[in-house]
Amino acid sequence: MAKKDGKKPPKHEAPAASPADAARAAAAQAIDAAAQAGLTRERALGLLDDLAQAAGRIRDAMEELRPPSSDELRALRERIAGLEERVARLEAGGTRPKPRRTAPAKRKPAA
Repeated sequence: MAKKDGKKPPKHEAPAASPADAARAAAAQAIDAAAQAGLTRERALGLLDDLAQAAGRIRDAMEELRPPSSDELRALRERIAGLEERVARLEAGGTRPKPRRTAPAKRKPAA
């Protein structure tokens, strides 16, 4: 069996030289902990933003894959019927579309 030397194991913490040094060390440790907590919070917020963006993309993809509802089909049919009527009138030559009037360009005053 191995003999014990009678020596105490070395302590990992060095004794503080003065109360001011102890206060400085405690303050530095608190600042480091707060900085790490801030980084962790920023990471968590970044991950939440990424998750929200991914959910939005999934929702958009599901919307595109979803078949149109009866209301959407009815609205499309009404628009097509309206366009058919306009094309028929244009082809018959009954009414010509009125040219759109645009306001004349404003001139800048001479400098």
